[in-house]
Amino acid sequence: MARGGSESTARPSAMTDVARLAGVSHMTVSRVLNDHPHVRPETRQRVLDAMRKLDFKPNTAARMLASRHSNMLGILTVDTTLFGPAAMVYGFEQAARDAGYFVTIATVRSLTSKAVVSAVNRLREQAVEGIVAVVPDDAGAGVLRSVASDLPVIAIGVGDDTDVPTVGVDNAAGAAMATQHLLALGHPTVHHIAGPQSWPEARERLSGWRQALLAAGAPVPQWLVGDWSARSGYVLGRQLVDDAVTAVFCANDHMALGVLRAFAEAGRRVPADVSVVGFDDIPEAPFMIPPLTTVRQDFGALGRHSVDLLRELGTSVDVDVAGRRSVRLTPELKIRRSTTPPRS
Repeated sequence: MARGGSESTARPSAMTDVARLAGVSHMTVSRVLNDHPHVRPETRQRVLDAMRKLDFKPNTAARMLASRHSNMLGILTVDTTLFGPAAMVYGFEQAARDAGYFVTIATVRSLTSKAVVSAVNRLREQAVEGIVAVVPDDAGAGVLRSVASDLPVIAIGVGDDTDVPTVGVDNAAGAAMATQHLLALGHPTVHHIAGPQSWPEARERLSGWRQALLAAGAPVPQWLVGDWSARSGYVLGRQLVDDAVTAVFCANDHMALGVLRAFAEAGRRVPADVSVVGFDDIPEAPFMIPPLTTVRQDFGALGRHSVDLLRELGTSVDVDVAGRRSVRLTPELKIRRSTTPPRS
């Protein structure tokens, strides 16, 4: 028993094995692990070669305690299959990984204060350095106020009416682009199928559409409200098959898809009889019949700006001193074959 205990005590640590094989000190190995700049390239390579030969696995938790950085970012999101929020999560995850961060995700089924606080606590237990919240309706924006301010938190896609820093697309500008495009083709006005009004992005798109019509002196028709689904676009599109309707702007591409079917069933040709524009530029948009003119959101850019903002907030001694910030990206109008001048 004594001999077994002696052998266990005398056994060197894995880091010591690496140092011995590479012919360097224990401190040099630590510097290589933490990517310290003051290590000669040839020395760094010897240490890395020794790690590979010994199949050395660095203790991430120990490194985190030593450096006080986990290289981990958290995503808080609601359980949804909608394209916009899912693409925002994907865009942030890719940007974070490209920047050298690990990503952990906490999903909630309902945006109650209790559920959100619980999810944030789960992320905090994993030592995340910051959290991006993809909670794109009023309930989500409201409960973010329940999150303690000891951790950098930003929100994507919640508009400007929140107390936390935000990153998002300029929805009003995108809606105005779509509306102005249709007016410039010669349509006397543009009808609108809006998204649910509990979503800040839907309200912003509605506002951009309305303001563009008012600025052009065009009539402002009564808008219809859908739920983002193709089904709702189809049901509401059936209300717009009247010959007087020559242009429709939909708040997202899936509702535009439903509108296209409603017009096809009614014998109204797109774009010969009526022009249709969507929003988002989903991957299927170029393959619709006809290919859909739409407003493109750059979800990759949203992710990169979100990572940059979290980094900026994380460098503050007190995250509160960074203040409330808002980053707004201008979307792009993708003109395809679903829009044309109206028949004279």
